[in-house]
Amino acid sequence: MTELYPFSSHILQLEKFRYHYLDEGPSGSEPLLMLHGNPTWSFYYRNLILGLKDSYRCVVPDHMGMGKSDKPQDYPYTLSQHIDNLEKLVDHLKLDNITLVVHDWGGAIGMGVAVRKPERIKRLVIFNTAAFIPRGVPLPLSLSMCRLPGFGSLAVRGFNAFARGAIRMACMKQERMTKEVRAGYLAPYDSFANRVAHLRFVQDIPMSPSSTSYPVVQHIEENLKLFREHPVQVIWGAHDFVFNDHFLERWQEIFPQAEVHRIEDAGHYVVEDAHERILPMMKEFFGKNPI
Repeated sequence: MTELYPFSSHILQLEKFRYHYLDEGPSGSEPLLMLHGNPTWSFYYRNLILGLKDSYRCVVPDHMGMGKSDKPQDYPYTLSQHIDNLEKLVDHLKLDNITLVVHDWGGAIGMGVAVRKPERIKRLVIFNTAAFIPRGVPLPLSLSMCRLPGFGSLAVRGFNAFARGAIRMACMKQERMTKEVRAGYLAPYDSFANRVAHLRFVQDIPMSPSSTSYPVVQHIEENLKLFREHPVQVIWGAHDFVFNDHFLERWQEIFPQAEVHRIEDAGHYVVEDAHERILPMMKEFFGKNPI
């Protein structure tokens, strides 16, 4: 594990809970704020961190309930709470001139902070994610089943079906899912209690106006226009069973200035499938769009 994830841990105390983050690279360099989704953690970005930390400051938190952050059982695991937590980290580290790097739930969480602090955001790198209401797009059956009362808790928390299923379904290049890599993804989620956030994230997907996080996402979507003059890079795994081409097309509508790379042989875990191709794309994008 330490060979794959050779990073130093940092903790921000949020009331009585510990919020874990990585802070790798020169402290005075441009910050890349990398945000993971569900059911991953900062481990997902390990190869990008290793390839970028010599020139950039890579700040990579684990959302509460995920990775090496605490996993309280009685906690408001809502989008607004995750945004609040991230905002406190940004303020704590006094991050400015931020390049936001987002994937999965990291898109809504990261853009949630961005619309609160647009003056601090300079560039966007968008992997398979959304920060808008998925109108007209049905939830995949696998996710719908995880939201079923009783069954969802048994599958997601009891049998770890969500995290284990993602390892198989989200990565196209299964040869990269070695025993060590699989263990890395699953390490923080070794008990029923430690899988609480997996279920809460799935339950929080805003599929209708009555959902708690629906107005939060709606507000984010309405304010994405703040970044229409920003450099935006979209790197998209073409074989994503959740964030399909409908989501890619929506990002292109929102940010017509975006530089888009659709990676044909990558899935939802696009960074796992194609990190060696993504790194030069990102470096070239940063070079063309200096802060």
